[in-house]
Amino acid sequence: MEANNCKICSEKSSFLFKATVLKKYEVSYFKCNNCGFIQTEKPFWLDEAYSSAIGSEDTGIMQRNLYLRQVSSALIGAFFNKHKTFVDFAGGYGIFTRLMRDSGFNYLWHDPFASNLIARGFEYSEAVKDVELISAFEAFEHFDNPLEEVDKMLKISKNILLSTRLVPNPVPKPDDWWYYSFTGGQHIALYTIKSFEIIAAKHKLNFYSNGKSVHLLTEKKINASLFKLVVKTASLAPNKIFTLNLPSKTQSDMIAVLENKSII
Repeated sequence: MEANNCKICSEKSSFLFKATVLKKYEVSYFKCNNCGFIQTEKPFWLDEAYSSAIGSEDTGIMQRNLYLRQVSSALIGAFFNKHKTFVDFAGGYGIFTRLMRDSGFNYLWHDPFASNLIARGFEYSEAVKDVELISAFEAFEHFDNPLEEVDKMLKISKNILLSTRLVPNPVPKPDDWWYYSFTGGQHIALYTIKSFEIIAAKHKLNFYSNGKSVHLLTEKKINASLFKLVVKTASLAPNKIFTLNLPSKTQSDMIAVLENKSII
């Protein structure tokens, strides 16, 4: 089978395996010979896969958002200005945005492919300037053109905190890694450390990772070991440690919504 060029580094990708997606389509997967990035063939099934923005098999959505609130709060406290504005780029139903606002952060929701059910009234618009950080959790594996999506994010902020599982080494067989997510059909791009380092270099950014699922593309230079330590500590510590003494926006947000006040 003819190989595709890698969407990250443009080098040759070789056929990896075939798998059944959405329980009915035989889909080819390719692995880059240079950076290890895994991509599917042209994803013709996405309209079906996104009949619902959040797949029914995503039973970990609440647990994940609670965990990422911990991690994000800790990383913002360690490396960013907690008083600035933040945007959840792939905000889904708005769960994470609401959690972060409840924790006191001026977080805004953005997602052209999902409905904001939980954080209504606190949407990002281009009128918002000086965004300190974008979060993009469980989004990169959905990107058909990752570099284009990164370009969109960087127009909002030069700092991108993201989560996605790194491809293990050796590459798992189709039946040995749940993150391929064949049944849901939405995971069409899978990354290695090297593929993220190339993305960072292309955009003149620095890249940091905990080596598992939490990563940062940033214009800042920070201590890589400290980044890993903060992520690890945040996942183990009680939530209140990372509220950073910010007053919750739960009550003030309700008043703003009731009075139809602008948040910009």
